[in-house]
Amino acid sequence: MSDNGCGFPAPGLQSFLFKPLATVGGFEFNKVMLLALITSILVVAFFWAAFGKAKVIPGKLQMVGEAGYDFVRRGIVYETLGKREGEKYVPLMVSLFFFVWIMNIWSVIPLAQFPVSSVFAFPVVLAVIVYVLWVSVTFKRHGFVGFFKNVTGYDKSLGGVLPLVMVIEFFSNLIVRPFTHAVRLFANMFAGHLMLVMFTVASWYLLNSWMVPAAGVSFVMTIAMVLFELFVQAVQAYVFVLLACSYLQGALAEHH
Repeated sequence: MSDNGCGFPAPGLQSFLFKPLATVGGFEFNKVMLLALITSILVVAFFWAAFGKAKVIPGKLQMVGEAGYDFVRRGIVYETLGKREGEKYVPLMVSLFFFVWIMNIWSVIPLAQFPVSSVFAFPVVLAVIVYVLWVSVTFKRHGFVGFFKNVTGYDKSLGGVLPLVMVIEFFSNLIVRPFTHAVRLFANMFAGHLMLVMFTVASWYLLNSWMVPAAGVSFVMTIAMVLFELFVQAVQAYVFVLLACSYLQGALAEHH
């Protein structure tokens, strides 16, 4: 019997807590960290296998790799930054896209069944990487004064409201932006996983009660949620990289 008295084990924060698999020197290594490590290995191994010995006439694996690489390069980076400015950032954006995507996909993989990006620390680290890159590129392109104008939205034509706009833009760009960049990915994966767990547990609970027909409905909803999550997982990877490119676009833009 659960704490709510109805026997239904409602999912909650306990679904996001894992006991350590190992402890080395006081450092705990758990399931989420293992999945993140496997994700890194998979991304590196896939592109190494696809392009390590690239051929003029590509094999099947190389074709898949090229399709994924070109999707990010042409569909996100070039569309946002242009070919000339964006080419140097393509490897990073491809890596971010596939790393985030695979972290998300673990949610529907048997035995794993957990999206790594639903643990806030992981989106935060990725957002910080983008943030540091954005700040460094802005400084390099515009210098200190140009950086200040860039992050404050300095525009003399605004007249008397310029000081207020500058304060809002300053906090929005330097403080709120990296936070929202991380939260957008985290919140979607957190909510999606919670919904999947809820319908999965509900299906099992109802199947073992007198409400067997309701279990069928819950199971159908579980399948629908899995398909929807597959779509959301890819979209969130796309949005994360698209936002990263849009931030770089702002860093590279000329301000007068």
